Amino acid sequence: MTAKLDPEDLQPVAGGGLLHRRLLLKSGLVLATAAAAGSTHAASDAPAQKITEDLASPSWMRTPGQPFTTYGKPSKYEARVIRSIGANRDLPSNGVSWTPLESLEGIITPSGLHFERHHNGVPEIDPAQHRLVIHGLVKQPLMFTVDSLLRYPMQSHLIFIECGGNSNAGWHEEPIQRPLGSFHGLVSCSEWTGVPLAVLLDQAGIDPKATWVIAEGADAAVMNVSLPLAKLMDDAIVALYQNGERIRPENGYPLRLVIPGFEGVTNVKWLRRLQLTSEPVMARNETSKYTELLPSGKARQFTFTIEAKSLITSPSAFQKMFGANIYEIRGLAWSGRGKVAKVEVSADGGKSWAEAALQEPVLSRCFTRFRMPWSWDGSPAILKSRATDETGYVQPERDVLVKERGRNGYFHYNGILAWGIDEDGVISHVYA
Repeated sequence: MTAKLDPEDLQPVAGGGLLHRRLLLKSGLVLATAAAAGSTHAASDAPAQKITEDLASPSWMRTPGQPFTTYGKPSKYEARVIRSIGANRDLPSNGVSWTPLESLEGIITPSGLHFERHHNGVPEIDPAQHRLVIHGLVKQPLMFTVDSLLRYPMQSHLIFIECGGNSNAGWHEEPIQRPLGSFHGLVSCSEWTGVPLAVLLDQAGIDPKATWVIAEGADAAVMNVSLPLAKLMDDAIVALYQNGERIRPENGYPLRLVIPGFEGVTNVKWLRRLQLTSEPVMARNETSKYTELLPSGKARQFTFTIEAKSLITSPSAFQKMFGANIYEIRGLAWSGRGKVAKVEVSADGGKSWAEAALQEPVLSRCFTRFRMPWSWDGSPAILKSRATDETGYVQPERDVLVKERGRNGYFHYNGILAWGIDEDGVISHVYA
């Protein structure tokens, strides 16, 4: 049953259907929500007798439940909420897995659903044998065991990590038709806990000539990247925990570098070596990759920071509307520059915009959940969202981004995402 609203409360502010966000706080307001295709009703009126029958004790209320387990698992009825995988056919250990953003709520990504990017598989590392070495332009080279790092004072931060190649299908000539997470899901947000890297670097003693740090992982690809020393001294951590438990193997066990706001490739997993230098190493992942030719003939290189971005997670592709009704538009926004200042939503393809409500907490370099009630009249609509961060940077329209960057790129796509909804409630990815 949908609550009846006073016409004065509706206050359309954009697209002939967006409602004032204060309606989210009205007591008793019932919102329909888009759900997976195949469902037929969001809610229904039912006779009193039927309600009484439905309240009769089901079988699971008449028998003892399952015993204790040593490690909890999701319900078997949530088996569809999984990562989707894209791997190299000839080298299946090289590829990605996407986070199903459209199936999650809040701002924390479960550790088992955090996106993955592997260049040569997940190493099976014995923490008792693993070492972290700091050397190069330092006064005293140091070597740490995992146990020694566990004795250092630690910090915890809610931080998103986004692969620089996330959303790259947006560069395609035609909009890709897949569930949201399977082309925008190379981004996740966790509570990362570890030792501030500045503490370890100070202990080694930094040579004044050092301006760069070469970070290297212990995987079979020997992943290495060049990082500005100033950023690592500012807020990077050597993470040992993710969401309260030891980091999982695919996410970097036993040690991972976490650099708030920087692209995923710089957050080196299975961290084994930090070499301080006076210049970058010009590794594969900063020359042949993560460097892009612009229309001007110049190349973008060392574009570490993730720019502001937002995605409407519901309604989204492969979900379905349930006819004219009041819906909650919901999504995620983030920025590597700091906090999300606001998110605006449009139901008319960007002709008009209304500011969404930001769910607390709103943290720097962390997912921010946004919500907006929408009265859909059943006619075709185009939904968009755009984020603005605390520096004033505004998420660009796709055509503006393509004009600025050209079509030779692959990384750092943050154009505004548009969902088209037809009169039957079918949702698809569109360029608008």
